[in-house]
Parts: sequence; C-alpha cells; structure tokens
Amino acid sequence: MPASSEPATSGVLTIVLFHSVCGLRPAVHSAADRLRAAGHEVIVPDLFDGRTADSVPDGILIKDEIGKEELLKRAITAVAPYSERGLVYAGFSFGGAVAQNLALGDEKARGLLLMHGTSDIAEGAVVDELPVQLHVADPDPFEPHDWLTAWYLQMRRAGADVEVFRYAGAGHLFTDPDLPDYDAEAAESAWKVALGFLAEI
Repeated sequence: MPASSEPATSGVLTIVLFHSVCGLRPAVHSAADRLRAAGHEVIVPDLFDGRTADSVPDGILIKDEIGKEELLKRAITAVAPYSERGLVYAGFSFGGAVAQNLALGDEKARGLLLMHGTSDIAEGAVVDELPVQLHVADPDPFEPHDWLTAWYLQMRRAGADVEVFRYAGAGHLFTDPDLPDYDAEAAESAWKVALGFLAEI
C-alpha cells in the first residue's frame, strides 16, 4: 500500500528505499517490510520498470542502458509527492548512491541510510547535521578503503553526522539472501544497527 502524502504521525518516519543495480528484487521488498514492521512508512520506487538482474554486472548493463540522467529523473519523480514530509533516504549499492544524491539536495531530509554504496559528493554540498549511516563489506571492490576515507571526510565537511560500519569477509550485496554475496550474520547485524539508527532520528 502506498504511503500517504499527508504528514507522518509523531515517531513515524517516511523512508524512500531505492533498489540496487539488480533491480526491485524480493530482498528489497523484504527490507521494506522489515522497516514497516518497525513502525515506519516506506516508499519503494522501481527505477528499472520491472527489470531485474541476478548479478551486479548484469544489473550495471541495465543501469547504463537507461542512463544516469533518466534514472535520477525517475527517482526525483518518485519522491516528489512525499518530499514535504521530511524523508529518510535509503538504498542498496547503486540505490544508496541515488539516495545520497537526493538527500544532499533536500533541505528537509531527515536522514540517510546507505547499504553497500555511496556516491560522489558535489562540491559545496552543505547539510545541517544530517544523520548518515553506511553499512559496507570489508573489503568491498566497489567501495575501496581510500574512497571510503575520502567520502567520510567530505561528508563530515559537508556537515553530516556520519557513522560507518564495516563487515569483514561479507560480499558486496550481503543483505540479499538470493545472491551469492549474502552473509546472514552480517545482514542481521547490519539491520539491527540500522533499525536502531532510524529509531533515534
């Protein structure tokens, strides 16, 4: 059921959750259900119009075919009816990059939850102590240590309140039970911390 565009009740967050390059897979719906069970309203846009992939390389082909500008346009269109509420942006890998880009451009954003992915930070980006939490594999071929260190420092300079949690030995998309990267222990640990993060916003 879609979230209402009316203001959320006290204590309830409206979260927009973006899928990875593998598309809107069952794991994304399961994650949304987990967030709803914690009392939040969740919007789950499908930026790929129903297309999914069983691997990151196949998903990248879909992403590149649609194109960065079109995907950003779709994301903005999906969140526009709810943006006045003050959204928490969240996403998996590529979806995390989308969430980050939107959150840093939304002065009403209430939080940013990143699972497996980050994005470049626009020069001059400024936020007012935006709560940000990142969960990432260690090591992660898509999020190397040097990149993450630079990303963290840039986010802090932009004014974000950032936490980073690394999961040794986990695969890149370690929260998706249907992909080879899945790590049950890391996934449950990440979700426990993430739900605590959301509860404090």
